[in-house]
Amino acid sequence: MGNTAGLVLAAGAGRRFGQPKALVQYDGRSLLDRAVATLRDGGCRQVLAVLGAGAEQALSAATEAFTPVLNRRWGQGLSTSLKAGLAAVPARYEGVVVTLVDQPRIEAEAVRRLVAAAAEGAAVAIATYEGRRGHPMYFAREHLDAIADGATGDRGARDFITANPGLVREVACPGDPIDVDTPADLAAIQHPSPA
Repeated sequence: MGNTAGLVLAAGAGRRFGQPKALVQYDGRSLLDRAVATLRDGGCRQVLAVLGAGAEQALSAATEAFTPVLNRRWGQGLSTSLKAGLAAVPARYEGVVVTLVDQPRIEAEAVRRLVAAAAEGAAVAIATYEGRRGHPMYFAREHLDAIADGATGDRGARDFITANPGLVREVACPGDPIDVDTPADLAAIQHPSPA
C-alpha cells in the first residue's frame, strides 16, 4: 500500500445529537473507534484524529490506537479541524485520507481504493457513491497547504476542489456515506424500516 496517513475529523460538539459524535456508540463501538479502524484497515499507516469537544472523554474511551490532535478552536467550524489535522500529518507521508467521524457506514474498501488511486499518481481522489461525491477524500502532500489556506468556517476542502477540477480523480466506492447527525439518524441505520 502507499505511504499514506489517515485523518479523522472528530472535534465537533454534536449539538443536534446531544453529545460529541466521537463518543456516540454504533454497533457496540464508538464512532471514533470505527472511523480510526476504517482508515487503518484501508491501508493508512498512521491514523490521526482531531479532537475538540469531549476530547478527554474520547481519549479515555478509545480502544483503537491513533495520534490525537487537539483543536481548541473547534467551535469556529470544521475548517479549523481540517487545518489542525493537515498541519499535524508527519512529513514522511506522501498524502492523507480524510474522513468524518459521523459516517459509520464508510467502508475500509473505500479507503483502500483511494490509497490505490494515490499510488497510481492521483493528487486528489474523492470517493463516489452511485455517482455522488462524498468522503473519504485523499490529498497529496504538495496540496495540503493550499487546501488548508482555502478552508474557512464549515467549508473544508470544497473551494480547493472546485478551483482545481483537473486534479480530481473520482473513485467509485462501496458503502454508504450517510451522516449521523441526530439520535433519529442513528436509530434509522441501526433499525432500518422494512422495504
